[in-house]
Amino acid sequence: MMELFSQFISEMGVLGYAIVGINLILLFFAKTILSLLWQDQSDSVNFKRKLMVFRALNILMICAYAYTKFYHPIASSDAELSLPYKIIASLAVLYIAYLSTHLIHYLIIKKYGKQRIIKGEPRLVPSYQTRLLSIFGSVFIGIIAMISVIHVLEFNSLLETGGIIGLIGVMLALTQNSWAPDIFSGLILLNSDMLQEGDVILTKGVEPIYGLVYKTKVFHTVILDLKDNHRMMIRNTKLRDFTIHNLSKFASAKGLREQLIFKIAYDVELENIQEMFSVAADNIIKTENSAIEEKQGIEYAINDTGDHAVEWSVYYYTKNVEKLISTRQILTEHILRTANEYEISLATPLTHSVNNIA
Repeated sequence: MMELFSQFISEMGVLGYAIVGINLILLFFAKTILSLLWQDQSDSVNFKRKLMVFRALNILMICAYAYTKFYHPIASSDAELSLPYKIIASLAVLYIAYLSTHLIHYLIIKKYGKQRIIKGEPRLVPSYQTRLLSIFGSVFIGIIAMISVIHVLEFNSLLETGGIIGLIGVMLALTQNSWAPDIFSGLILLNSDMLQEGDVILTKGVEPIYGLVYKTKVFHTVILDLKDNHRMMIRNTKLRDFTIHNLSKFASAKGLREQLIFKIAYDVELENIQEMFSVAADNIIKTENSAIEEKQGIEYAINDTGDHAVEWSVYYYTKNVEKLISTRQILTEHILRTANEYEISLATPLTHSVNNIA
């Protein structure tokens, strides 16, 4: 075994040392390289998958080269000997294409991406231009890699090359209904500037979703559900069918204007209700974890006079839309506590009239 290893080392040559050495360096520093080119967390599933593919290509190239050296003494023909070299060259082309794609995406995001604060951390997010350029870059590199592999494998005739390209074209044509609508929908969403990574949205679809746009991908959008604290994946075409309220894009510099509704009986004095709301508003603004804009204050007014109760609306402004649920809970809790102190019931009263017929 040691003799074979010594023979392998002695027969490597300059080219062999370069192939093995470069691949070993890339293999050991794969995580660092991908961390620089990939924005996602290093412990995410996508990152681990990419890291596995990255390292697998390095190992395959080293194994293919080692195979040629051990196979050389018993090779019976040049054709048999050339096959491992074709494998090495093909793997090298795929490796370079894989690395170049990530590098191109990184440079495009770095140049044309938008800086956003997502979950308290700054991050470059894609835009319509970056997504379009990334798609064109990936397609261009993929075509170059495919043509290179075809030439390396010596499928040089027009029939063979055209047949492979034609087969790929037919497969894309047959499956376009599965991937094309999502790609165009994703580009439309980015181009509309209505939906960006880091925005807090409220969708009105089958069921309302209050969440943060975590990542807009080619085929789908990942949304972080702020209510239940989990991630969900929605196809871009499906997302476009929803009515989307972007809570992060305020119509006023004051912030997002929110409303809470309370129903109070007619027999409660108007002055008592107004005093109760005023005291509750002062207590809420003093709360440290309240996201209500203090300068704008809290407004309250009669919204409607119903059959059973007077409907009151409480309005407030907030710019921290990620804490919208907790802000509603804090405000409702303070109003309920203050209403109990003033002996005002917030339960909707049930009234009925009796006609006494003599």
